[in-house]
Amino acid sequence: MRVALDTGGTFTDCAFLRDRRLAIVKVLSTPSNPADGVGVALERILADRSLRRELDVLCGTTVGTNALLERRGGRVALVTTAGFEDVLEIGRQSRTKLYDLMGGRPAPLVPRERRFGLSERVGADGHVLREPSSAEIARTVRCVRASRSDSAAVCLLFSFARPEHERLLARKLRAAGMAVSVSHEILPEFREFERTTTTVVNAYLVPLMSTYLSEIERYAAEASGPGVTNRRGKGSPRVRVRIMQSSGGILSAKVAASEPVRTILSGPAGGVLGAQQVAMCAGYSRAISFDMGGTSTDVSLMEGTLRTTNESIVADLPVAVPMLEIHTVGAGGGSIARFDRGGSLRVGPESAGADPGPICYGRGERPTVTDAHLILGRLGREGLLGGEFPLDEPRAVRFMERAIRRARGMPSVEQFAQGILDVVEATMERAIRVISIERGRDPRDYALVAFGGAGGLHACRLAASLSMRRVLIPKFPGALSALGILCADAVKDFSQTVLLAVESSRAVGAAGKAGAALRRAFGSLEREGRRAMHGEGFSTRGLRVERYLDVRYVGQAYELSVPAGGDFVQAFHREHHQRYGYSDSARPVEVVNVRARFIGASPKVEWPRQRLGKADCRAAMIETRASYFGGRQHRTRVYSREKLRPGNRFRGPAIVSEYSATTVVPPGWGAQVDAFENLELLKG
Repeated sequence: MRVALDTGGTFTDCAFLRDRRLAIVKVLSTPSNPADGVGVALERILADRSLRRELDVLCGTTVGTNALLERRGGRVALVTTAGFEDVLEIGRQSRTKLYDLMGGRPAPLVPRERRFGLSERVGADGHVLREPSSAEIARTVRCVRASRSDSAAVCLLFSFARPEHERLLARKLRAAGMAVSVSHEILPEFREFERTTTTVVNAYLVPLMSTYLSEIERYAAEASGPGVTNRRGKGSPRVRVRIMQSSGGILSAKVAASEPVRTILSGPAGGVLGAQQVAMCAGYSRAISFDMGGTSTDVSLMEGTLRTTNESIVADLPVAVPMLEIHTVGAGGGSIARFDRGGSLRVGPESAGADPGPICYGRGERPTVTDAHLILGRLGREGLLGGEFPLDEPRAVRFMERAIRRARGMPSVEQFAQGILDVVEATMERAIRVISIERGRDPRDYALVAFGGAGGLHACRLAASLSMRRVLIPKFPGALSALGILCADAVKDFSQTVLLAVESSRAVGAAGKAGAALRRAFGSLEREGRRAMHGEGFSTRGLRVERYLDVRYVGQAYELSVPAGGDFVQAFHREHHQRYGYSDSARPVEVVNVRARFIGASPKVEWPRQRLGKADCRAAMIETRASYFGGRQHRTRVYSREKLRPGNRFRGPAIVSEYSATTVVPPGWGAQVDAFENLELLKG
């Protein structure tokens, strides 16, 4: 049995196959210990003992992201080449807020007293300039142990070209009982600052993630029951735990515990995979995913294959491992509304989360986006999760009235609620513009795939503000991230800096020195990748290998990634023109890094296609209620998503209620159910 779980700030979403049909379960997250929520979900899913067979547990998690945001990771010691101990504080000259006179850099994860220099030196060409002595290695190990650190990060100058000194030091530190993150294992690429920060982030998350993953494995083993006994009377392992990576693939919990930096955006990555699958089934080759949960909103541009980047900033820290191109803003159903000192309404990024939650959940006292929807009649009084989770509307009204007593120009609770939605939707609209218009893409050419517990509540208004005419609400929208994780393949990414100048793709042919260097680099990566995938339980025969090159114009500071096959130089020129509006085919280019991605196929989840039926959907209508749209009250039909059938059509204003989410169809929009049971919303 395969169970996928996505731990969010408010709910933990679960997707699994039961009798060959997809099923979902949502439980409240447990912020104090996220593994507890996973344990509750597994126990609930596997309460039927007939389901307790061999178990694959696939997890997406925000544990790493939250630890970075809240600065509650482990105590880390950093060892680098003597004279370079301050690279974390020196950083780059670029500033995220160019015109903020009071702006500054965040405090480094490793303070100065826990940064140690090793007397060694490797040149940029990989030649050893100074060997570290045995006494110097022993002194450094003693300093790290004396710092009482939970883990150590080792990042020596030019170790990506010659890692022997890092290997020697790491071996000694591990022999002394330290958990060690080594830069040539995490990120064997140039750019000292990014390589150091990525290695430090990994070491910072190791203590937290290793504990979290061991608890997940324990809960999975307890939920699955006693082990299977073989002929020799010994119990054989029947539970496997895998973790979603930020790059869109899964890997074993054992590897994730030692390389947690690869899991920082694991939950949002699952959502993008699920949205891509839904969009392809519905016939949309171009789509924008819009994932709105309880704490944040994640958006991503999808054009055929998913795009990854190695230039991510997470919690103000550069993290250079491969990640899907996902833009995140602090806007969710639990985002808190407040008035600033000037009387302006602000919404987020602070969230009420699962504890205490929105006002209508029964414990929170500060207005949130969810409370605003309830006031405007967009959420049913019967509550969430099919009535399992009641909502207290009178309490929401009472506390929201208290919040606006001091506000001017906002005489009613309904106006306050509408203002909350206007502000949060402006934040989400800017996020979509970042990944589309600012990258040379016109959002009118794309469909908006909206999911998450709150995605369908805002999708149509967001699409209208961007002149997008089509919105797709998947089946099980509130658990699509978990469904995406359920469909994910096992993936391992490897890279190596080469720094080779080339004039054209022909120049790297069989006889060229550059071509020979690229073949050697790819050969080394492929040997390493096949060994790693064998350790993940995959035969080398069934692997799919994708090869990429990071290319730039000679003299540029940053590069673009293009497929290694064919005329990659012309592909780079085209991508550069698409991204930046110009290209220069006469200018020489440089291959900076080679990359290889190894993919082991996982069992696929079928998305059954059904026959379209009649347009009449009166059997799915639950009630009519008063809801507010554009400041006016409308009689609004409420439909049960579970009772809608392929081919059903209706027009707004309407509300579609289901177990995992709610969808709003405003006036002027129409809705139809397609053959895959997706809800397609059309403007006009």
